[in-house]
Amino acid sequence: MTDLAQQRAAYAARVTAKASTDDPALRRAFATVPREAYCGPGPWTILEEGGAARVADPAGLYRDALVALRPEAGLNNGEPSLHALCLAAVGVKPGERVVQVGAGGGYYTAILAELVGPEGRVEAYEVEPSLAAAARTALSGYGQVRVHDRSGAEGLLPPADLVTVAAGATAPLPVWLDALRPGGRLLVPLTAERSGGMLLATRPPGPVQAGPAQTGSAQVWPARFLAPVSFVPCAGARRPEEAARLATAFRDRDWTRVRRLHRGGRPGPGAFVAGEGWWLE
Repeated sequence: MTDLAQQRAAYAARVTAKASTDDPALRRAFATVPREAYCGPGPWTILEEGGAARVADPAGLYRDALVALRPEAGLNNGEPSLHALCLAAVGVKPGERVVQVGAGGGYYTAILAELVGPEGRVEAYEVEPSLAAAARTALSGYGQVRVHDRSGAEGLLPPADLVTVAAGATAPLPVWLDALRPGGRLLVPLTAERSGGMLLATRPPGPVQAGPAQTGSAQVWPARFLAPVSFVPCAGARRPEEAARLATAFRDRDWTRVRRLHRGGRPGPGAFVAGEGWWLE
């Protein structure tokens, strides 16, 4: 292997180990996709706990750190180990259809493309025009990827086995939930302002089951938070009143105990947080 390929392989091993996964397909994807191709021209700004650093050598990108994409807007390439943890939890399979909301420069779009393979499909949405254009160019070698330069928080979305959102929302929007096929999964950071938790919700296979009669629930989906997170706000997916309720919930209640997403119905006594037309139990 070249020196850079060796750096990438070592980085993939570190990232997946930190995410507590030994999934060989996920490790292979992180070892295959060149991060430098999706972060704009160098030198690059790396954002770590110790502060910001400039790197000119692409090898410097192969660490578990953020890479600035549009510093003035707070947009970055995302923390690799968090994405690895989330992708391991949803178990992306070859041939699956993925909707990605917030493609950024396309790095994790490429990771998804590697995971679904040539028989799968990734529909990537990016509302920032210059990022969408850069992602489309960088991803041109993946025939299974299409980049849309519009919001993924509104309008119709294609049917999907996975909807993954890379910006903070105050609700699991109906447009995302309705796009999921039976057994499909939603990954979305629910955030009060920037901080909150990464929610994984799964549409039950077959007809969606009604919940307990005493709650009046229309649908019940398995759901849980994977990790605490911090994300920039998702345009079109935020309501001030829901953000306030999330702030209270994350402050006063135990997010690790969340087990179900209810669509409709009255919140029961075990509610973690309730929004418009949904609540977490």
